[in-house]
Order: sequence, then structure tokens, then C-alpha cells
Amino acid sequence: MTKYAIGIDLGTTHSALSWVDLQTEGAAPEILPIAQQSGPGAVQDFALLPSFLYMPNASEFAAGDLALPWNAAPARITGEWARSHGALTPIRLVSSAKSWLGHAGVDRRAGILPADAPAEVERISPLAASTHYLQHLRDAWNHRHPEAPFEQQSVTVTIPASFDPAARELTAEAAQAAGYQGITLLEEPQAALYSWIAGHSGKSGNGDWRKQVQVGDVILVVDVGGGTSDFSLIAVTEDAGNLQLNRVAVGEHILLGGDNMDLALAHGVARGLAAEGRQLDPWQMRALTYACRLAKEQLLSDDQLHSVPLVVPSRGSRLIGGSIKTELQRELLRTILLEGFFPAVESGARPLSRPRAGLTQIGLPYAQDAAVTRHLAALLGRQVGATAQLAGFAQAEGASFLHPTAVLFNGGVFKSQLLVARVLDTLNAWLAADGAPAARLLQGTDMDHAVARGAAYYGQVRQGQGIRIRGGTAQAYYVGIESSMPAVPGLEPPVQALCVAPFGMEEGTEAPLPPQQLGLVVGESVRFRFFGSSVRREDQPGTLLDFWSPEELQELAGIEATLPAEGRAVGEVVPVQLRARVTEIGTLELLAEAAGGAQWKVEFDVRGDQTA
Repeated sequence: MTKYAIGIDLGTTHSALSWVDLQTEGAAPEILPIAQQSGPGAVQDFALLPSFLYMPNASEFAAGDLALPWNAAPARITGEWARSHGALTPIRLVSSAKSWLGHAGVDRRAGILPADAPAEVERISPLAASTHYLQHLRDAWNHRHPEAPFEQQSVTVTIPASFDPAARELTAEAAQAAGYQGITLLEEPQAALYSWIAGHSGKSGNGDWRKQVQVGDVILVVDVGGGTSDFSLIAVTEDAGNLQLNRVAVGEHILLGGDNMDLALAHGVARGLAAEGRQLDPWQMRALTYACRLAKEQLLSDDQLHSVPLVVPSRGSRLIGGSIKTELQRELLRTILLEGFFPAVESGARPLSRPRAGLTQIGLPYAQDAAVTRHLAALLGRQVGATAQLAGFAQAEGASFLHPTAVLFNGGVFKSQLLVARVLDTLNAWLAADGAPAARLLQGTDMDHAVARGAAYYGQVRQGQGIRIRGGTAQAYYVGIESSMPAVPGLEPPVQALCVAPFGMEEGTEAPLPPQQLGLVVGESVRFRFFGSSVRREDQPGTLLDFWSPEELQELAGIEATLPAEGRAVGEVVPVQLRARVTEIGTLELLAEAAGGAQWKVEFDVRGDQTA
């Protein structure tokens, strides 16, 4: 019998593990101290596992220096020591693996990390790095709880709400490779809200959280982590006198978070050094960026600190004497974060874009606009009608954006009350200008562990011990259908978009399409085009779109596949009928069935053998 529900926050900069005893009614989630290397030959427990991996030189450490309780000779350094030691040699440091895992523009199974490492440094894939962190967490649990093997517990792993089905599938694959059995995936903003509920619940599960929200509320969850800015909107409804929570919208996948802030701070410090005649080379800038990451975390968590010292190492023969000493001052941090990342803008503001160069480095597709508040304004404006179909919700006539009534913050940067106040003040200025009441702050969230705690609490919810947030797919999904037309020079056949999964389709359900025959090309390489929409909420399976605006549908990662001919001629067009299924982890499967029972399955993922 499963004894514990385990929740894992697989974060961009930190990972965490929380657990709750399923056999004790009303038990509160607890945090696992994670054993990890803290120095040569030293192992220490920390409440967080920094999501960093250091790839040491073969002769860099002595035998036993890297030993862990469950592995006498690991090949890599994981966690706290990886982060601190890697700041001195950043070309050997793997970071932001989660952001790379969600990047459809690269081969996430290829050895591409560290991204700027020279040829002599070992590289691993984003998938392998994610697997490594998940395996470390599993081993840390088994080390502390040998009586309750990890493989026998209920495990939930969190993902950004904006992850598409492909990134969800990769996360599940990493967990499977790490030895996890039958995991559940949960969106991080939902996990943060679950944590808030758990923190305001009594042993009966009927705590004061029900007194803080009411029917008609729209809760905005603002989650700014190390690599992404994630927004979710959750409506409070009622069914037979009981409160219900419904996730009604999520933001786009925005690569904008602590990583961007660290880089901005490093450039701010570097400008000060340049004014003193001290120039940094690219290698030193990378080291300074990692040092600014640590200094930022200290300043945001301690309002009494005015500055944090920084040391930028030298690569010359005078490694110590040649180091550059400086500091990150609170005033510089305040200016860069407030004005650069959280400016006070109008509700009609939208993210800025600039013309892109024809050639660019292969890297993460960071947001072009660093202003989190502009991205938030864009989401609320785009989702103005998100609650229109819900009973008891009456958006003010003439509203220019969806009006949140409560806000929950999550993410390490919001340890700073300054940043919490800036976002809340900006939002409330928008609401006042729209004639709506101010949104209130939902307090009491542990910024470091909320997502992990919420994931563990979700394990209780799945056992019927709490309230469940209704979600389903965050978008409606469409597959491209190429029109049949004579060849015209310079003109590609027009494409229609066929809805195969409506908005909010529950995981583990299937959507048969109305009977209509389409032609499926078998035996040769073909490309499937997929689209998603977070605003078309009324489209049903079988809805066929001839035209759409860029705001309505966005094209997602396509799939190159060769479907088996099954005894047919290569390139034959087989009449089929379609139906779609959303798996338990949120992967979209498209099933094509021909007369006679032949069936082909196209999974919306990034498997190397997309020929299932």
C-alpha cells in the first residue's frame, strides 16, 4: 500500500522534494533535506537542490572527493557544490536544463550542455541533465527513507503551465529514465495554489482558505522562477453549495526569469568596473553572472543587507591576486529589477519586439521584452472573455482586460516585498482605471517550497482528501489539413486547421471527431503541423477553420514522421477517420483509423522514432 505522496519541483535553478503521509488524515506536507556534495569529500543536507551539474576534469579531484552516500564515485557534481564551484569555471557548468528541455528549436536528446563549452569538456543533453536531477532526488529519498522505497510511493512532478504536450512528454520521459513509476504531472501555478490551500487548511481540510475566497473570484497566480514567467487564472465557482476551482487560462511559455535578471545585474556591475578601467572578458562575465545570482538571492531574502561582495576570478597565473573584487549594491538591484523587469506600465501595454538579425547564436529563445508587467498585461487583455461561460461571473461591461480579484505570488524573486508591491500596485492601477475593485493579496506562501508542497498535497487530493482544481488542456489543439488543389508556381496549397482537442479537455479522455474522411500519406516522410489556441474556447472536435488571426492560433512544433505502409504502396493516400486522446500526462495522441481496422498513431511529442 502506498504510504506517502511525494511532490517534486523540478526547477530551473532549484529543485525540491516534499512529502505527506497519506495514512494520516490532514497531515501537512513536509520538506525532505536533500543530501548533496558541499565540498571535496563533504556531504551536507540542504532544503533545496540547486539545479546545476558540474562536469569535472578527469584529474581535477582526488579519489573520494565526489562521493555521495549512495554512490562512492559519481562522475559529476550535483547541487550546491556544483553551483558554487561552477561559478569559478562556468564553461564546465550545466544550468537551465529545464529551459532547454522546453526549447523546441534544438535536439533535446543531443549533448548540447554546457552550451558554450569547448570541445574538451563533456556535454550532455537537456533530457539527461533533467534525468540526473530527478535521479538524485530519488536517491536522496531512499537514503533517508529506506523503509519506504521511492518506487512504491505516489509521485507528482511539476511543470510550467505553459509547457506544450511535447515538453510534458519529455519531462515524463526523464522521470521514467530516473526510475520513477507511474508519475503524475502538475502545473506549477496550480501547485502553488494547492500549497496555499494546504497552508490554510485544518485537519479536516476545511480551513480558513474558504473564508478568503468566494464564488466569483478570479485568482491570478504570478510565478516568476529561475527561467520562466508563468501566469495562470483560476476561477472560484460553486457546485451544490461547495466551492470549486477552475483553471480558465494560462500564459504563453515565456523564457523570462531569474536567469535574465542575473545577466542584467552582471552587466550593471560590469559597467561600473569598466568606468574604473577594469574590463572583463567573456569568461569572467560568465563567472560574474553566477556570482550575481547568489548575491541577488541574498539581497532579496534579507532586507537589511545593503550590498553583497563579489569576486570575479582571473584565468592568469595569479589566480588569487589577479581576482577582481567588487560588490552588488541594493540600489543597483532595485533599479534594474524594478525599472527593467517590473516597470509600472498601463494596462494596454504590450511586449515590445525588435527586428531580429538574420544570423544568431543557437541558444534559448528568451523573451525579447524583459518587462514581466507588459507580458502580464498582454495575457489579461487576451483573456478578457475567459470567464464568460461560467455561472456567477459577470465581467464589467466595456472591460478592457480580465479583472483578477485576488493574487498569489510564487517564485524566489517575490521574496522581495518591493517586487510584490510593484506588481500588485501596477495591477490595481489597471483595475482602478477600468472601474473595478482592487485585487487582494493571498499571503502565506513559502516561495522556495510552495510548488513542491503543493505537488505533495495534490497526492492527498487524488486520494479524495482535498479540493481539486479542474484544469484540462490549457489550449485547444488543431492539426493542419492541406487542401487539394492544382499545382501553382510559387503558391503552396492552403492549410485548414482541424480542431482535435477542445480547450479544457481532461487528461485521460478521448475526443472522437465527427465522421469525415481525410487522406493519410503512408510509407514516406511527411510533416504534421499542429496549432494551439488559448482564446478559442467554443471550438469542438471537428471544427474546421479556413482563416484565423495570429492572435487566435499559434503554430506549435511540427512532427516529421514516416508512417508504416502496412502493405500499401509508398506514398499511398489512405482514407482515414481521426480521433484524439489526451494522455494522463497531457500528451496529445492523434489516432487515424482506416476501414478494415488499420490504425496509425501520431504522438505530439519529440521522440526520435516518430513512426508509431
